[in-house]
Amino acid sequence: MRPVNATGETIDLYEVLGVQKTASKAEIKKAYHKAALAHHPDKQPEHMRDEAEIKFKTVSQAYEVLSDDSRRAHYDQFGLEGVNNPGMGGPDIDLEDFINMFGGGMGMPGMHGMHGMHGMPGMGGAGGRKPRGRDVIHQYEVTLEELYKGKTVKFGSSRNVLCPSCKGSGGKEGAKPKECSNCQGTGHTTSLRQIGRGLVTRDEVPCPVCHGNGSIFKEKEKCRKCKGACVREEKKVLEIYIPRGAKNNEKIVMEGEADEVPGYTTGDIIFVINEKEHESFARAGADLTHTIKVTLQEAICGFSRVVVKHLDGRGIHIEHKKGTMLQQGQILKVAGEGMPHKRGETRGDLYLVVEIIWPDEEWLADDNNIAKIKAALPDGPVPAFEAVEHVDEVNFMVADLEDVPDGQHGGGWEDEDSDDDDEEGANVQCQQQ
Repeated sequence: MRPVNATGETIDLYEVLGVQKTASKAEIKKAYHKAALAHHPDKQPEHMRDEAEIKFKTVSQAYEVLSDDSRRAHYDQFGLEGVNNPGMGGPDIDLEDFINMFGGGMGMPGMHGMHGMHGMPGMGGAGGRKPRGRDVIHQYEVTLEELYKGKTVKFGSSRNVLCPSCKGSGGKEGAKPKECSNCQGTGHTTSLRQIGRGLVTRDEVPCPVCHGNGSIFKEKEKCRKCKGACVREEKKVLEIYIPRGAKNNEKIVMEGEADEVPGYTTGDIIFVINEKEHESFARAGADLTHTIKVTLQEAICGFSRVVVKHLDGRGIHIEHKKGTMLQQGQILKVAGEGMPHKRGETRGDLYLVVEIIWPDEEWLADDNNIAKIKAALPDGPVPAFEAVEHVDEVNFMVADLEDVPDGQHGGGWEDEDSDDDDEEGANVQCQQQ
């Protein structure tokens, strides 16, 4: 599939330079200099410079391909598509940039009239419906605290709006424009865009010469306020509300706040939420996880205190009664203290992971402390072994978990080839206080 212009004709680089396919490199160079001189923007009247600039870039791109023996040979065999496709063996150039240069009288200009706009353009609808302008997309970073409580944000916005003086026509009152030869009065042109290897799609974009209006005025008849650009800059303050419980990558849409273009339905400003990683809370949907530190004495004897400062500043108090012992890594579920749901008043759950604080080495090195522990703790049953013929005394050191083979820590030895399903089936002990 080779790129075509708006009339369905195949674009021919030789025709762009006005030479035959059998032309020599010298003939191609001579034709390029002649065409470049004829279309140089600096040598054109001001009202024709936009169109001349497009043609000048087209000629330059055509010469870039045809002056290179390798690119020219590949173009002759596969067309413009093949020049960009490394899979066909050709050198790599930007097909989209090249295609976007074709314009002026060829009926397929680039997207120069869409500077400052982002996203994908809409296609013109049937029945005279206006094509849709492009959306503006912003990535917005938000903390977990802000997502927990909700947040209102005000920000300054600068965009193009239809000129109030000429109402987007680009000309003075009573002036009669002439039809834009670049878009034949439609206000929009077709641009080809690469969407994959060997695949291009046609996009409808505002005409860069008439700014989407379909007509142009002589220099003396242009609107004094916008100078024929049809639009003027507008600055305003916008306000968005980030609802509590909003999630990462969620979109907040401000309809019709993108740049205005004559003949186009105005696009939207879209904010995409980027949730910042929190230093102590972890989020999974509407649930939260937080690690709490508990002393060995508290784990054995119980406690009643605040264990965590929540995202809204509240202290979360729990009571661990004596008679049961907390274990390292044990998970305590606090129902209804997770993230709020966007609808209703319900919340997810908060899961507290127990991290036991053990006595330090200095405390353990004191014989009096060890004696107190032995006196306080009950004697446990010592594992019995069958009679052995020989006994070896060995030394040990505490191993770093990172050095332990996978599956061989955490309470047992496992075969390295054990299925993941075995790990998923492990029980997790939970306790609600």
